[in-house]
Amino acid sequence: MNTRVPTARPTPRPRIAALPVYSRAAGSASVRWRASSNESTVAPSPAIREAVARAAAHANLYPSLAGDELIAAISERMGVHEDQVVVGGGSLALLQLALTAFTGPGTEVIHAWRSYEAYPILIGIADAQSVPVALDHEYRHDSEAMLAALTPRTSAILICDPNNPTGTTLPPERLRALIDAVPGHVLILLDRAYQEFDQAEPDVAALVSEHPNVIVFRTFSKAYGLAGLRAGYAIGSPEVMGVVRATAPPFGLSAVAEAAAVAAWGDREHTRHIVNTVTECREKFRRALGDRGLFTPDSRANFVWLPVGDRAEALQTACVRHGVSVRAFAGEGVRVTVGCPDAEAAVLAAVDEICRPR
Repeated sequence: MNTRVPTARPTPRPRIAALPVYSRAAGSASVRWRASSNESTVAPSPAIREAVARAAAHANLYPSLAGDELIAAISERMGVHEDQVVVGGGSLALLQLALTAFTGPGTEVIHAWRSYEAYPILIGIADAQSVPVALDHEYRHDSEAMLAALTPRTSAILICDPNNPTGTTLPPERLRALIDAVPGHVLILLDRAYQEFDQAEPDVAALVSEHPNVIVFRTFSKAYGLAGLRAGYAIGSPEVMGVVRATAPPFGLSAVAEAAAVAAWGDREHTRHIVNTVTECREKFRRALGDRGLFTPDSRANFVWLPVGDRAEALQTACVRHGVSVRAFAGEGVRVTVGCPDAEAAVLAAVDEICRPR
């Protein structure tokens, strides 16, 4: 038996060792309702479940090399050529590919903050420098400050609209003005994961045609109810997406995920049902919070942001006691996924306990 104690061990790159850790919601494994991860509260439709079962029956076979059937369906509806579309295991995986392809050591990536907490992690993995820019007083992207942050080292600017975790959007004219003002050599990464819950939908085909430096990211995890299967897509100019595609591993989208996404893409009535459920619950929840004297930003996503400051962790703990998990950001606020009236009632009970007007 070898009893030698090793004196050396593998050492990660310093940037990797220093990466922030993606947070976990307290109590999510033990509560009755989960309002912490922005999942759909509506299960997949029968048509989607049938597609999953058919694909699972052939799980011994590789999927298509690049998600060919899903790419064809997306390109037809979105009015773009197939070489402008890349699909993969969620929009986050595709964002990582784009950052890997176009950023790196010595470059900077501008993004709003607070925004999606995965952004600094992905930027660090690409070995680029994260440049966070504070949201404005309306919890929206501060477009002027983001433009002022541009330097010769800027390789990309990340725009999350609707923004996670605040749910806020830039008015279409302000979003377009921001995109217009970014130099053409800087990649614009437009994360539209919550697009379906926002009434103002940009013409993606026109946007990427007019701005070859734009990539639009979308997901099947939210309005299509496929968070557990991981499927997403990105659309951009053929030249940019060709580079992104070159960085993608083969068979990056499982056959089951592709079959589910194709079925969900075609089941528009079920998507409308999910969106309507979220919209109704979101507005009712915001009214109830307003009746309690608690301000919330105008959300265009499937969640609501409660800017409760130093009461965030106490509110999260109270929510768990009432049987629902939420996502707290210490010292800032709490994000609550909507779509289940019982879960929202539990959050309101916790709010009554912790956040009475001072």
